Amino acid sequence: MWQSYIKHFKNYLQLERSFSGNSIQAYVRDVEKLAEYCSLFALPSSPTQLTDTHITGFLQYISELGLSAHSQARILSGIKGFFKYLLLENEIVADPTELMEAPRLPRKLPDVLEVHEIQELIDQIDHSTPEGTRNRAILEVLYSCGLRVSELTGLQLSDCHFDTGFIKIIGKGNKTRLVPIGQEAVKYCQIYMEHIRKNLHIKRDSENILFLNKRGGQLTRVMIFIIIKDLCKKAGLNKKISPHTFRHSFATHLIEGGASLRAVQEMLGHESIITTEIYTHLDRDYLKQIIKEFHPRG
Repeated sequence: MWQSYIKHFKNYLQLERSFSGNSIQAYVRDVEKLAEYCSLFALPSSPTQLTDTHITGFLQYISELGLSAHSQARILSGIKGFFKYLLLENEIVADPTELMEAPRLPRKLPDVLEVHEIQELIDQIDHSTPEGTRNRAILEVLYSCGLRVSELTGLQLSDCHFDTGFIKIIGKGNKTRLVPIGQEAVKYCQIYMEHIRKNLHIKRDSENILFLNKRGGQLTRVMIFIIIKDLCKKAGLNKKISPHTFRHSFATHLIEGGASLRAVQEMLGHESIITTEIYTHLDRDYLKQIIKEFHPRG
């Protein structure tokens, strides 16, 4: 009976929740682990018959197997999603996982660049080359706006409203947010657009993409990693730096400068904290003022 429920759960994730293939596979694997446990210990043959005692036993079992706290939390998250689905489909009347809490995960603080370290990276850029001019604009946007690397590579010209000081970002889950962009970032983007980008032979599917490679195509996430890694090596920085480091630095420097957590969370587009409804209650001029007052390159 498990396979039938898992099959329908998979269809639900795909068709109604529009989850990615990787996410669906992860959820299915989590539920299959629970099914295997039930089979191994001759527990109820249907997930609709499981109680919180059964789930607690399963969690204890995977803990004793030596799974990390992170893995345990991941599995519990998948199982919670499964039982919420069963509740939604009226297959069960109570969720046995409702009061279950994941093991506390150790907090790993992300690496953050100091303001002078960001300048040291920028100083390694050769502005006399087309790629250098582009890379300066890329770093300025990453640091000015706190973007994810996928948001940077997918940034479209039509979403860059430099005259009003905002860019429109389509983030995780296709959620849209407006992010203020600092004057330095606007300056170097315009230099790149006017002197480098317009001289490229741009591929048809990349005509609306802001940052392009020398062949006129969209930059990949890997290419952004390589650019930053190369600058880091030249600057002699020993920190583990990635494009996401600029996102962490963006948030840290704003908060340390006195910006409110709510405003920073809004600009980062954290799905678990900020919703579209909340965004409509934040004044856009206020967000711009946050950048201008508290960001080192505002």
